[in-house]
Amino acid sequence: MVEQKIEFTKFEIARILGARALQVSMDAPLLMKISDEDLKIMRYDALKIAEREFNSNSLPISVKRPMPKKTKEKLQAIREDRVDDEKISEKEKELEKEIRESAEEMGLVNENEVEDPIGDDAPNSEEAS
Repeated sequence: MVEQKIEFTKFEIARILGARALQVSMDAPLLMKISDEDLKIMRYDALKIAEREFNSNSLPISVKRPMPKKTKEKLQAIREDRVDDEKISEKEKELEKEIRESAEEMGLVNENEVEDPIGDDAPNSEEAS
């Protein structure tokens, strides 16, 4: 099997480094050999040691990522809620009619003006000339 390289988010990396740095600061054994000179350069900083261990992939830490739970009941409800295109167009026409009536009541539209319904493919008389 080919080993997959796990990509962590910046939040997971921060959590992993913080946990390992705490362990190192509490005198946990180091998981990789680091020379005394390197430790002196790092000033025995637990966070830098943890970062070096993390970058060398020597930390045996895994991250559990919860996946959303999809139950059959939820999926069944979604499948049942499907609406036909005809029903949608009927609802749109009803809504358009209500808007037109309320506009006439408010005096926003003259009764003599007749608008073509949306979606008609009939050419205007101006375009036909």
